[in-house]
Amino acid sequence: MRRYCTLTTEQATLYQAMVESLLKEVDEAEGITRRAKILTALLRLKQICNHPDAFLDDGKMVPERSGKISLLFSLLEEVLIAGDAAVLFTQFSSFGEKLVSLIQKTFNDEVLFLHGKTPRKTRDEMVQQFAHPHGPKLFVLSLKAGGVGLNLTRANHVFHVDRWWNPAVEDQATDRAYRIGQKKNVSVHLLISAGTIEERIDLLINEKRKLAGSIIGTGEDWITSLSTDELRDLMSLRGELIGGES
Repeated sequence: MRRYCTLTTEQATLYQAMVESLLKEVDEAEGITRRAKILTALLRLKQICNHPDAFLDDGKMVPERSGKISLLFSLLEEVLIAGDAAVLFTQFSSFGEKLVSLIQKTFNDEVLFLHGKTPRKTRDEMVQQFAHPHGPKLFVLSLKAGGVGLNLTRANHVFHVDRWWNPAVEDQATDRAYRIGQKKNVSVHLLISAGTIEERIDLLINEKRKLAGSIIGTGEDWITSLSTDELRDLMSLRGELIGGES
């Protein structure tokens, strides 16, 4: 399920400033330098779509500053009220840590967190905790750390908080919950900031999913080959979608 949200005014301001800065810089850059600037900007735009604090690191991680987090928390409330369990994937370990703290503070519930630097023993213990019927109901994982070798079939909800933009990587993560031994229906929620690069790349992937391997490869490098005009069309914010949840 695609879950659309809109940027807050603060997010939209940061987003548009980043796009304008990028377009100016790539016009003046070539080769490896241009490629590096585009990839860095992609990460920054994703962070802004997640939450201003993920980009600014200003220590003000509250749901109201982000349309996406406000929507996510509304959905998590429904999950917890129903007594369900969920796994949440993010590309950013640092944002995952902030998100875990905010979820725990908001819902007064324990949240597990697995990232690339988690020791193997601790990882195994967390998986066992989550598998227990009375264990924590929410498990946040960095996308790469949670991509393989885990059985998280207690979860009947999967949230992709931000997108890797590679269907194979996302599907591999989703399969941690939807695999042999799963007896429940699994709802997969793709959180997308409407009017941003998140929405336009999601549409591209969805339209050409069967050819995705040749179109987007294993990551986002394909975007670096776009012209400045193509980048402007891909990234520019559709301003009418600013202001609240859709």
